[in-house]
Amino acid sequence: MSALSLAARDSSTMLRRNLLHARRYPSLTLNLLLTPVVMLLLFVYVFGDVMSAGMGGADRAAYIAYVVPGILMMTVGGTVVGTAVSVSNDMSEGIIARFRTMAIHRPSILVGHVVGSVLQCLMSVLLVGAVAVAIGFRSTDATALEWLAAFGLTALIALALTWIAVGMGLVSPNAEAASNNTLPLVVLPLISSAFVPIDAMPGWFQPIAEYQPFTPAIETLRGLLLGTEIGHNGWLAVAWCLGLTVLGYFWSKATFDRDPS
Repeated sequence: MSALSLAARDSSTMLRRNLLHARRYPSLTLNLLLTPVVMLLLFVYVFGDVMSAGMGGADRAAYIAYVVPGILMMTVGGTVVGTAVSVSNDMSEGIIARFRTMAIHRPSILVGHVVGSVLQCLMSVLLVGAVAVAIGFRSTDATALEWLAAFGLTALIALALTWIAVGMGLVSPNAEAASNNTLPLVVLPLISSAFVPIDAMPGWFQPIAEYQPFTPAIETLRGLLLGTEIGHNGWLAVAWCLGLTVLGYFWSKATFDRDPS
């Protein structure tokens, strides 16, 4: 077999291993998925009227349309926390040392985690999106091309954050530390434009919300799903995703390669 065939075979094996783990131990995935669903219901049914009134008197339906893209990005950020925990568990339990003694393509260990995480992120986004539709979210103005672009952007964001989460898992001594290290991926969506426009925030806080990866991603996804203009947010979101992917990949690879055999 060629080197490429071996890499593809081993990566596929590692992917199946990680998907089996997720199926056999679904509690972590369900807990991470529950958070964005609760946030969605909370901001729609508890804070919805107040938040929409503060945004110029829009009704609850308009606020649902505004908040759903942010909740979907929060779903991605929350799901990759499980990836960091899974990677940290693998490193601390000795299975990686066992893999190193086997004739397998070493990068396939990380590739299996990354591909499995991206698939879980997309499934989680679809489930949260289904809840959003059930409570009134509609995307009637988006074209098929915009829907496809929204799916591609979500996958790209999931890939970028997953590589960052893998690096965090590799440098964490245990699962608890990995969960704590990934806290920024959960907090950053909360201080972005997910729930209110940046213009409605205090002046000193606006740069914090604007100059971070989640805000252009949310604004781009919002524009694609609602069929509105995305302006410069599109290329900013892609640039952030590509930069984080490259950073996470080389960080993870360097950390994984220098671990003792």
